[in-house]
Amino acid sequence: MASMIPAGVYRTSYREDMTILATRNSRLALWLGILLVCATPLVFGRYELGLLVNIGIMGIAALGLNILVGFTGQISIGHAAFFGFGAFASAWLHERYHVPVALCIPLAGLMTALVGLVFGAPAARLKGLYLAIATLAAQFILEDFFARAQWFTGGVAGRITEPFEILGWRADREETYLYVVLAWVIIMFVGASNLMRTRDGRALVAVRDHYLSAEVMGINLAYYRTLSFGIASLYAGIAGALYAHYLLFVSVEAFNILLSIQFLGMVIIGGLGSVAGSLMGAAFMVLLPEAVQALADALAGGAVDRALRLGNSISFLREMAIGAAIILFLIFEPDGLARRWRLIKAYWKLYPYSH
Repeated sequence: MASMIPAGVYRTSYREDMTILATRNSRLALWLGILLVCATPLVFGRYELGLLVNIGIMGIAALGLNILVGFTGQISIGHAAFFGFGAFASAWLHERYHVPVALCIPLAGLMTALVGLVFGAPAARLKGLYLAIATLAAQFILEDFFARAQWFTGGVAGRITEPFEILGWRADREETYLYVVLAWVIIMFVGASNLMRTRDGRALVAVRDHYLSAEVMGINLAYYRTLSFGIASLYAGIAGALYAHYLLFVSVEAFNILLSIQFLGMVIIGGLGSVAGSLMGAAFMVLLPEAVQALADALAGGAVDRALRLGNSISFLREMAIGAAIILFLIFEPDGLARRWRLIKAYWKLYPYSH
């Protein structure tokens, strides 16, 4: 059910068998989707484009966490701290050393990866609750560092960032910055898909599935667990840098533990161990509060509002909906939106022969 290949498609080499997009229709659908996103500035306004930009940025960060949690079987409750470190690192590089913003983004990702390796080295020998506490400690350590390191973050006052610019082309609006984020989404998601097809990617999955068997096969558990922290931090750093140059201002308060919980929610809702599911989960978590806010506005002052006496508390439905969505997905769809999408595709391919 995970991969429904049409009859008559025969593969005669490992190269064909390991392709990311197995069929011609899937490749056409991907190119069509990219073209539609490129055309959105012609149709949507700044508000809708801002949602797309946020989905792309959060999708990159969620994919990094999915590599750590979904593919390697580790746990992290401090992903937002690495997301914030990437944001501050990119702003610091541009202001302190006058590095072009286009180069600050990948450099911030590398700096964040190094920080992730530092925290991942001791955490690589931990698992379960102990690992969760270790990553929680990393979250609070980096939060305290952000507040005190005024030379790096600007302290509690935050730091102003510059818009993205390359070869005289300036992306200081949603209509232009969307293409910057789209380019990085393609690069990072293709990179993750290719990583999972390599020896290292298969080793990460083996560590997740059964670490004792993986160790017997000669896989260095500490190395690959540490590597997964570095890769997850790389993705978080690049996403944080994109976030900083989109908002043009970053502050310490934005990268708290609640954001880390939201990243975990994206991975759970999208699907553990799914590259495409990371983007689905990010889209769900970004659009859910907007849908709940629209519902709250519709209910405000109405019969339901008066009957339940919601009053001013109706605005808290946004926060409640996120927690409720995570719980419902864990109960009814633990494999996330990615599995549901595979089932929908399989249904249409097999209809009317559902068996």
